[in-house]
Amino acid sequence: MILVIDVGNTNIVFGVYDREDLIGEWRLSTDSQKTADEYGLTFLDLLDNRKLSPADIEGAIISSVVPDVMYPLEHMLRKYFNKKAIIVKHGIKTGINIHYDNPKLMGADRIVNAVAGHSQFKRSLIIIDFGTATTYCAITASGDHIGGAICPGLKITAEALSQRAAMLPRIELVKPPKVICKNTVSSIQSGLINGYVGQVEYIVNKIKAEMKDYGEQEPLVIATGGLSKLIANETNCIDKLNPSLSMEGLKILYHKNK
Repeated sequence: MILVIDVGNTNIVFGVYDREDLIGEWRLSTDSQKTADEYGLTFLDLLDNRKLSPADIEGAIISSVVPDVMYPLEHMLRKYFNKKAIIVKHGIKTGINIHYDNPKLMGADRIVNAVAGHSQFKRSLIIIDFGTATTYCAITASGDHIGGAICPGLKITAEALSQRAAMLPRIELVKPPKVICKNTVSSIQSGLINGYVGQVEYIVNKIKAEMKDYGEQEPLVIATGGLSKLIANETNCIDKLNPSLSMEGLKILYHKNK
């Protein structure tokens, strides 16, 4: 069994694979103030709930966009699992080609998603990851990561609105039944969610048009990340929903680099 850990700005998602099967997946708050021991006890408790122990884990891999969390996680794996983790970074074997001005600056999360998508479909792809930031990645059928776009995530947008506008409250991210709303909360929900769906559709259409310049056929659009289901339910521009795409990518990268 292998332990796969995806560290995002808001959450740490980790899972356990038994061969090809994801037999457990958990989500924690990302906290750079936690010690290796605190993370270790949390991981052990969650694994024990599934009747799993450190002895069951043969190896581990970490993808992270939060450098401050790396030391406690790596130390935790050495102390509680007796494992040195593979770290997703520039230079590891991926099976894809990164066409970025500086490939070293490509986020590990985007690499992991690209690896999973290309491995599964072997065709032109647009991968949208709805996390703290929303990232768009354009992948060719031959496995070239040709770039993409990054914009503020839906939660960040909602928080910024309430922080910068004194009379506007924090709201739950749910879609109201109509665009025209008759109270402040529903009006904010309408603007945020419908506006975000419009943004997604516009960016996807622009990326599709530009991918034609690379000689690519119509790309498949995959959505992943914490808010992917909310947006995917409101638009026809998303073809596949895969909340565990990063877990799959980490599993593939582990076997390529172990």
